Amino acid sequence: MPRLYDPTAGRVLIDDVDVRDLAPTDLASLVGVVSQETYLIHDTVRQNLLLAKPGADDDELWAALEYASVTETIQQLPQGLDTLVGARGHRFSGGEQQRLAIARTLLRNPPILVLDEATSALDNTTETHVQLALDQLAEQRTTLMIAHRLSTVMSADTVVVLENGRIVETGAPQDLLQAGGAFATLAARRTI
Repeated sequence: MPRLYDPTAGRVLIDDVDVRDLAPTDLASLVGVVSQETYLIHDTVRQNLLLAKPGADDDELWAALEYASVTETIQQLPQGLDTLVGARGHRFSGGEQQRLAIARTLLRNPPILVLDEATSALDNTTETHVQLALDQLAEQRTTLMIAHRLSTVMSADTVVVLENGRIVETGAPQDLLQAGGAFATLAARRTI
């Protein structure tokens, strides 16, 4: 979707337009990605967030941080939004870095959101809180969630189960659980 790779067969379309026909800046404005690997620049929290929306005011920054469940962490820092994150975000835990990356993407407010293991570094309690916020935001946009934690996809409209790079099952999570196929097998092996 964000064109990190071009398809070797078929096409990826956004509103009937092939993503290969979109200018990179247009595609970047349409698709926001939060991945398992977070990237924070060696600057302040504020500047890391403003990468997504340069003209954002403090109210917008705090609202994005609230959605990502990281407000309290930033408020407790001596310099708040003006605290240096350090090289590659070393000042923060992996979960805090991930929540800052979520806040940055949500601040941009893209119509398409790709969450690639976006809550993988979070503990279960924080993941639940962040997932509730992401579920609310997903109602207003197309959201693709790539996840190994089944709890992450249980509120999805449609789940696509991949096995060895092929689609083996598609449907609503509850329907797939009842069908007893690949998704149900995964669920039996893991805690949902």
